[in-house]
Amino acid sequence: MSQDEKDQNNNLIRFASRMDQLPPYLFGMINSMKMEKRRRGYDVIDLGMGNPMDATPCAVIDKLIEVAKDPKTHRYPVSSGMKNLKLEISKYYKKLYDIDLNPETQTFCTIGSKEGISHLCLALLGPGDSVLVPAPAFPIHIYAAVIAGATVVRVPIAPAESFLNRIVHICESFYPRPKVLMINYPHNPTATLGSLDLFKEVVALAKRFNFMVIHDFAYSRITFDGYKAPSFLEVEGAEDVGVEFGSFSKSYNMAGWRIGYCVGNEKIIQGLGKIKGYFDYGIFSAIQIAGIIALRDCDDTIAGQAAIYQTRRDTLCSGLSRMGWEIEKPGAGMFVWAKIPAPYSEMGSMQFAIEMMNRANVAVAPGIGFSEEGEGYLRLALVENEERLRQAIRQMRKALHEIDRDGISPHLTGD
Repeated sequence: MSQDEKDQNNNLIRFASRMDQLPPYLFGMINSMKMEKRRRGYDVIDLGMGNPMDATPCAVIDKLIEVAKDPKTHRYPVSSGMKNLKLEISKYYKKLYDIDLNPETQTFCTIGSKEGISHLCLALLGPGDSVLVPAPAFPIHIYAAVIAGATVVRVPIAPAESFLNRIVHICESFYPRPKVLMINYPHNPTATLGSLDLFKEVVALAKRFNFMVIHDFAYSRITFDGYKAPSFLEVEGAEDVGVEFGSFSKSYNMAGWRIGYCVGNEKIIQGLGKIKGYFDYGIFSAIQIAGIIALRDCDDTIAGQAAIYQTRRDTLCSGLSRMGWEIEKPGAGMFVWAKIPAPYSEMGSMQFAIEMMNRANVAVAPGIGFSEEGEGYLRLALVENEERLRQAIRQMRKALHEIDRDGISPHLTGD
């Protein structure tokens, strides 16, 4: 093929303008580096992605195998979720939070919370709309709105009082006012904890400034040191203004199964169902039935899993502290949000992550991947076992000694 023919073919491929607003997915880049090193025979310790390595409860797996053998489950499923699964979700909320949900109109099953949030943004947001997002932020909380054509206004998440005051200031200053507030407690990546008092303020502001609330509650049950994460819907009036997304991924180690749910405001859920009806047919029926078993019979496994994460948290935080890092132990979630100490912070979190991959064979998530407010930090996932975490600390310490020996060169500082 001639160069002219190649140029002509290239001109045929034209992406939508929204693609220009999507930066390279940094976590995809880190993952590609990890896989390339593993293909070359290196043993990379993966602290970069919150991808549970522990087993799904046996009862859930056994039910999936049993049901998957029934040809009737191979048909298209009910897109909004099986009646019994939605009923089980409503029972779950009543048992844990004393919240009464109508299973037919206030629950909707999604292909994980990430997919549900993405499609809900398409239902709620469009060009000319704006959404408030706490920052640093899990990327989909920003880019689901961007893909929908909305403007994202990042609001630093800490401290809580300043976060709320900034929302007031933005709502009083912007025209038109923001349409949606996206919140996420326990927070990914910073592990900031939510409270009923905070949620009461959010509901009051939502009613005062007429915005909707989307709460990503993916880490609801992975909590430590006696802390219990409250549901946004526990607050009086919350169902008037918003919805809450939950996930089976973390509580039951079902990340790859892709099953989650949305609960709360009937009208918002109706909009989610309408737009999803054009995109997909829902979750494989056998997975939905296995999800019923998880909610009904596997609640006792969650505390044990949370205890495992807490032990890993203590191991990792202790190791980093011994290296001289200032570390605050998270009270929930499956990540440690670690500030990169000077002088290594000068190279930036992305370059630091690359150095750890190249020198230490340890994959970490750079804070810049969670927006500009995350620069200077790393997100470290608690998915590896304790011995692997200790090994990661040893290898990181050795890598930092190498950097000290070599000096922080100009190409590392970006000069």
